Amino acid sequence: MADDLVGARWRKSTRSGDNNGNCVEVADNLPGLVAVRDSKDPGGPALTFSPTAWTNFIRATRP
Repeated sequence: MADDLVGARWRKSTRSGDNNGNCVEVADNLPGLVAVRDSKDPGGPALTFSPTAWTNFIRATRP
């Protein structure tokens, strides 16, 4: 899975407004894959989603 994340451009999620470092980073520049990780542990695991699943998640959790 780590090979799938080569070239990922991570950005802080717009919903991560916490200034205490409790942030989520998203990489959505990879073909067929959206990755999410904890900004405090950039070398740690990342969750991966298909673009469709990620879009559905965002829609379902949007206020």
